[in-house]
Amino acid sequence: MAKFELKLPKMGESVAEATITSWLKNVGDTIEADEAVLEIATDKVDSEVPSEVEGVLVEMLFNVDDVVQVGQTIAIIETDAKASVDTSAPKAEAVKQEAVAESASVAQVAQTVEAAKTSVAAVVSSEDRFYSPLVRNIAKQEGITQAELDTLLGTGKEGRVTKNDILAYIDNRSSKPAQQQVAAPKTEAPKVATVQSNGAEQTKAAPVVASGDDEIIEMSRMGKLIAHHMVESVQTSAHVQSFIEADVTKIWNWRNKVKDEFLKREGENLTFTPIFMEAVAKAIKQFPMMNISVQGDSIIKKKHINLGMAAALADGNLIVPVIKDADQLNLVGMTKKVNDLANRARLNQLKPDDIQGGTYTVTNVGTFGSIMGTPIINQPQVGILALGTIRKVPAVVETPEGDFIGIRYRMFLSHSYDHRVVNGALGGQFVKAVKDYLEAWDSNREI
Repeated sequence: MAKFELKLPKMGESVAEATITSWLKNVGDTIEADEAVLEIATDKVDSEVPSEVEGVLVEMLFNVDDVVQVGQTIAIIETDAKASVDTSAPKAEAVKQEAVAESASVAQVAQTVEAAKTSVAAVVSSEDRFYSPLVRNIAKQEGITQAELDTLLGTGKEGRVTKNDILAYIDNRSSKPAQQQVAAPKTEAPKVATVQSNGAEQTKAAPVVASGDDEIIEMSRMGKLIAHHMVESVQTSAHVQSFIEADVTKIWNWRNKVKDEFLKREGENLTFTPIFMEAVAKAIKQFPMMNISVQGDSIIKKKHINLGMAAALADGNLIVPVIKDADQLNLVGMTKKVNDLANRARLNQLKPDDIQGGTYTVTNVGTFGSIMGTPIINQPQVGILALGTIRKVPAVVETPEGDFIGIRYRMFLSHSYDHRVVNGALGGQFVKAVKDYLEAWDSNREI
């Protein structure tokens, strides 16, 4: 018998850890190659971890809700492969002992932290406050005291402080005057925590009382993450909006003319979304300073134009898959990419890489009949465009022969942008460029 270490696989750029949400196998269960052993969740998507070998699960090194780093061994599988008793078996046993020792070490560290919390902040109940090794390491590196950590409002399961929570707190704390930072452990920490998540704190200050007839629904993990990201974005970016109306009559008529032939030839439905995505990609090429991120006091200008596309999930939540290098796709390629991502989002089949690396986001609020919106920026981007519903309205049509009233198809474009780095001129010029591309559509375009 030989023993195989099942490790947490790499799940895409910027994903360094995952939370175990459930074990699909128990110790002693037989596992086939490529069979899922456990389910994990990152701050992006849920996924399964399959086994690379077939055998029997002999040890689970982590429990449900434990945070695991990429590359860490999470389980030991005993395979039928023959191995030398004198060499391989001792090595496997050593691996097992090392994994057990590592697990015991983590538990011992957790106990030490709990003891420290009791001694340092006896007035604060910390028995239900679990801090992952990653959070503790960040706190140690940044000099965050136990008193400060205990006041943080966690957005993880059962109020657990996540990596995003502590990083947001650090960013906020670093912006405070030095005198406040020095006094933080005793007097200022609660105030800083209130500023760091003032929306949540204000909500807790005025709790809603449920009557006997009310139904209390627990938020899903995805719902909690979305709520946290929305509040974090509003606290991070200075949101400003610009609105403009576009005449898309040419696009409406052209699509009606070619959509049936396109479906027959390509096997894909031609929706308005890829047309709008193409226009946004062109506008970003014209105004590349919309394709940036902010890091401290520096601006990162992105080389690739990766468009995020808000898509609905089966449970009603939204996710933002990313069209990589959108400016390099023709309309056929854009259509296939949009349909593929939207379909896999609805079936919950997106992979972590599918939602990584976005540089600008487009959301279609018109799907729900809204004519405009004020969307929240998808961090760390600096802009998001909301597409309103297309309406048939009477409008003034300008011609060389004079103006007249005609029936036109029109829509509003709502552009939210980060006023820290995008001024009104750039924000307005960008959304007008999108409008101009749409209104200049070639009615004879071949696809």
